[in-house]
Amino acid sequence: MSYVSSVFERIKARNANETEFLQAVEEVFKSLEPVLERHPEYVEANLLERIAEPERQIIFRVPWVDAQGILQVNRGFRIQYNGALGPYKGGLRFHPSVYIGIIKFLGFEQIFKNALTGLPIGSGKGGSDFDPKGKSDAEVMRFCQSFMTELYRHIGPDVDVPAGDIGVGGREIGFLYGQYRRIKGVFENGVLTGKGLSYGGSLARTEATGYGLIYFVDEMLKQNHQTIQGKTIIISGSGNVATYACEKATALGAKVVAMSDSDGYIYDEKGIDLALIKQLKGVERKRIQAYLNTHPDAQYIEGLGNIWSLKCDIALPCATQNDITLEHAKTLVDNGIIAVGEGANMPCTNEAVRYLLEKNIRLAPAKAANAGGVATSALEMIQNSMRYSWTFEEVDSKLKNIMITIHANAAAASKEYGFGYNLVAGANIVGFKKVADAMMAQGDY
Repeated sequence: MSYVSSVFERIKARNANETEFLQAVEEVFKSLEPVLERHPEYVEANLLERIAEPERQIIFRVPWVDAQGILQVNRGFRIQYNGALGPYKGGLRFHPSVYIGIIKFLGFEQIFKNALTGLPIGSGKGGSDFDPKGKSDAEVMRFCQSFMTELYRHIGPDVDVPAGDIGVGGREIGFLYGQYRRIKGVFENGVLTGKGLSYGGSLARTEATGYGLIYFVDEMLKQNHQTIQGKTIIISGSGNVATYACEKATALGAKVVAMSDSDGYIYDEKGIDLALIKQLKGVERKRIQAYLNTHPDAQYIEGLGNIWSLKCDIALPCATQNDITLEHAKTLVDNGIIAVGEGANMPCTNEAVRYLLEKNIRLAPAKAANAGGVATSALEMIQNSMRYSWTFEEVDSKLKNIMITIHANAAAASKEYGFGYNLVAGANIVGFKKVADAMMAQGDY
């Protein structure tokens, strides 16, 4: 049995019920065989097993009082995964599906994603099985205050810097920071990113993940002498990533014809009315079906997977993990797709990834393609440290250059290690080598 296989078997035995985490580890490990052959020192230092085990896992209870005055109890998590490159950095996810395996998969992916940005940030992830959907602002505030009452002791601008993820937007970040400042008695606004502009947030941070995804996909298409202009696009999701991917794709001349939420999806052959989506989802917090009240000619279809049966040139899964299965991938290929850009974290199953690559579909892996969000969070941290703010154009320009560099580095590493043009392998290799070299230099055992 090879070193990679033996390590993975040990990881499976230790984390047997954490399917998402094991999926993420398997996907990365498959890319690293040629790297380990060329660098036996990584094997001698047992870097694979060390990098797959979090440095610290924190689990805590979160009691809070709902609108009826009933005390509820949720579970909170923070995993500080790898600090070799800088302060732990990664989002908080509030969703009923959250458990330790979800947080570990997200934190493990974050190791390589953060390394790819070239910025000095380590990896972390956290969240809770709390569901903000349908809760009042007061209930969300009470939950966030209770959550931060425990979390504050584990984070800091030079220790661990959380941000938002699914279920954690500007409202939640504001409540979390307010409680942190109240407890600590200091204005350490660099402790969280994704903040409002009034207390240290960065221009272009809200747009960054979606914009960065499109910059990366467009760069990927250029390798085939194409651009995003004139392409028909389907996007799953209607949160920040999906919304701003739609905005940037439309600005570059593409037509987005479908978007979704957790109930179903809208198909509008004329092109999605993005201003309406922003109003419904970002302001009114309504279900996407309400789109039909303004555009009765559009179609609403219940369920999620069926969105991938629509014909398109480019699919952008921007909702959640394992959105595109092998069967969905086969349907997309049969319908003539040319590219997939992963806006969410691990939105394609490993089987779907292998099939798409076998069929020579351009695939932008999440750890590279959606790295624009955390890259801009790191830029927000830099601005907070300087007590200074860049313009939207300055941040957007830095973001675009980062995404172009990530693509170039992943493409070069893929070619160097014999994978041809395989950005999945290339991104894994670049991220791994950067962190591995830092761990080796620091001893870290």
